[in-house]
Amino acid sequence: MIMRSLAVIALPLLLLGCVSNTLTNLTATSQPKNPKNLYLIEHQWDSNEQALVPDSIKPYVLVGFDSYEMQKTPKMTNRWEVLIPVPPDQDSVIYRFKVDSEYLGFGERRKSSKSSPEYKLYIR
Repeated sequence: MIMRSLAVIALPLLLLGCVSNTLTNLTATSQPKNPKNLYLIEHQWDSNEQALVPDSIKPYVLVGFDSYEMQKTPKMTNRWEVLIPVPPDQDSVIYRFKVDSEYLGFGERRKSSKSSPEYKLYIR
C-alpha cells in the first residue's frame, strides 16, 4: 500500500523534473548608435515540454512599463526578434524577456509564463 502511494507521488515529480525551458539572450551587449533609434533585441527559447502548444508561444521584451511583442525570426523555429525604440539621449537600456504560452494539462489548455533576468544593452 505504501509503495503504491509512493509510486503515484513519485511519477509526477519525475516527469516534472525532466521539463526544461531555456531562454537564451542572443542580443549583443552593445550596438552602435542607430539614426532611427531602433535596436534589435533577439532571443532563443528551447523547451522539451511535451504538453506545450507550439502556436501559443507569445514572447515579449519588457522595457520599464513598455512591452514589445516579438516576431519569429525568418526560417527559424525557436528564435524571436523585435526592434525597440531607445531615446537618442540614452546610452543604455535595461530589458528582460517574457514568454507566455499554453500547455495541455488534464485535457484542457492552461496558461504559463516565463521571465528572464534583466539584461543591459549599451549604445555606443
